[in-house]
Amino acid sequence: MVYELVAGAVSSYILGDAVTQFSIVIGVFLSAMGLGSYFAKFIRKRLLETFVEIEIWIGIAGGCSSMLLFTISAFADKLFPILFYAQCTIIGVLIGIEIPLLIRILKQHMAFKDALSNVLALDYIGALAGALLFPLVALPYLGLSRASLVFGVMNLSVAAVGIYLLGKSRFWISMRLAAAALILLFTLFFSNRMVGFLEDLLYQDHIVYAKSTPYQRIVLTRWRNDIRLYLNGNIQFSSIDEARYHEPLVIPAMASHPNPRQVLILGGGDGLAAREVLKYDSVQKIVLVDLDPEMTRLARQRLELTALNKGSLNHPKVRIVHQDAFTYLERATDFFDVIVADLPDPGSESLSKLYSTSFYALCVRRLSLKGVLATQATSPFFAPEAFWCIVQTIETAMPDHADLPKVKSCPYHVHIPSFGEWGFVLAARHKIDLKRLKVDIPTRFLTEASLQAMFVFGKDLSAPEKLESNHLDAPILYNYYKNGWQRYQ
Repeated sequence: MVYELVAGAVSSYILGDAVTQFSIVIGVFLSAMGLGSYFAKFIRKRLLETFVEIEIWIGIAGGCSSMLLFTISAFADKLFPILFYAQCTIIGVLIGIEIPLLIRILKQHMAFKDALSNVLALDYIGALAGALLFPLVALPYLGLSRASLVFGVMNLSVAAVGIYLLGKSRFWISMRLAAAALILLFTLFFSNRMVGFLEDLLYQDHIVYAKSTPYQRIVLTRWRNDIRLYLNGNIQFSSIDEARYHEPLVIPAMASHPNPRQVLILGGGDGLAAREVLKYDSVQKIVLVDLDPEMTRLARQRLELTALNKGSLNHPKVRIVHQDAFTYLERATDFFDVIVADLPDPGSESLSKLYSTSFYALCVRRLSLKGVLATQATSPFFAPEAFWCIVQTIETAMPDHADLPKVKSCPYHVHIPSFGEWGFVLAARHKIDLKRLKVDIPTRFLTEASLQAMFVFGKDLSAPEKLESNHLDAPILYNYYKNGWQRYQ
C-alpha cells in the first residue's frame, strides 16, 4: 500500500493530474499483483527461501523507488512514464507472489482455511495501517524518498526473520540481505543530499528551500535577485515580475468597491496578494484561506518571502485559516466586500472544483451588497477555451431571481514574462463601471492607463464558440485546460 501511495504521489508531482495518476498506479499495481499471484504457482520447492528472496527484492525495489523516480525525471524525463509504469509493474509482481507463497508455507503448519484467513486478514489490516501511516506520519515527517526507504527496511526485517527460520544453509542469502540493507541505509543517510542534487538539475536556479508536505512539493529558488516559488514543479511567481500578476489580481477588485473593509483571499499563501490588499487604508480585516500550513509558515518566517510580501501575513489585520477553500465557503457565515481567488490552475479534476458553478455560487453568496469577486483564470492565449469557460461559469453560477440580479463578469488580461499572457475575471451582481476604476495606491506596474487597457482583447484572444460551463459532476474545464496547454508543449 505504501509503495502504491509513494508511486502515485511522485507521479502526481512530476506528471500532474493526481486523480489520473493515482487511478493508473492502482490499476497497474493490482494487475501486476494478479500476474505475480499467477507466477507463484510455478514455485514448487524451497518455499521459505524463495519468500525471503522475494522480500529482499521488494525491499530494494520498493525502498529505492522514489529516489529512482526522481533520478529518472532529472536525467531522462521523456522516458519517465515508460520507466515509471515498468517499475510499478515489477514491484507489483513481486508483491503478488508474496501472499500465495506465504499461504502455502503456513499450510504446512495449519489448516488451509486458517492459513488463508490469517494471511488475508493481516494483509487487509496492514493495508489500512499503511494507508494511515503514509499521510499522517511518513509523508509529513520523512518525506517521499525517506518514506519508501524506511518501508523498504521493514521488508528486509521480514526477510531477516525468514532467514532465522531457515536454519541451515543461510550464508549466501544472509549476505544478499546484508548487501540490500547497506544499500538502503546508505541511500537513507544521504537521501536529502541526493534529492537536493537531483532537484538542482531540474531547476535552473539554486534551490534555497525544498520540502514535501501532505499537499504539495514546495521549492524556493534564487538567482541573483530573482526569487522563484515552485509548487509541484510549477512556477508560482518570480520576484522580478510578480507585481504584474498580483497588482492586476487585486487592484481592479478593490477599486471597484467604494469602501472595501472586509476582504477574503482564497489561496495566496505566499502573502503577495495580501500585501496589495493591505495598501488600502479602509481595510479592517483580511481572512486568508490556504490549505497548506507550511506555505503560510514560509511566508511569515522565510526572509526571502517576508521581504517580498512586506510581512503581510504577520499583520494584525490578517487572519489565516488552513482549510480547503471550497469547505471554508460552505461553512462561512461572514460577508466580504472583496473576494480574491488566487488559486492554482485547474490542472486536475480535483482543482477544477475551485472553478465550478457551485464554487462561484458560494463565493457570490458571501459577497456583501456591492461586493466584488476577482479570480485568476489561466492564460487566454495558451488555453483560451479554459479561460472563457471560467468567464462563462462565473456568469451562470447563480440563476436569475427577482430580487437578485444576474452576476456580471469583466474578463481582463495582462502580459507576465514568467507566465506569458495571463487572464483574470472581475465579477459582481452590479455593473462595474470600468472607466471609473482608479489606481490610488503605490504600484510597481499598474497605471490607470494600463488598467483600462487590460480589459481590451484582440482578435486572437476572443472567446471560442459553444463552450460549456464547468460543473462539479462534469469538470469540462480540466479538458479545456489540458488540451489548450498541450498544443504548446
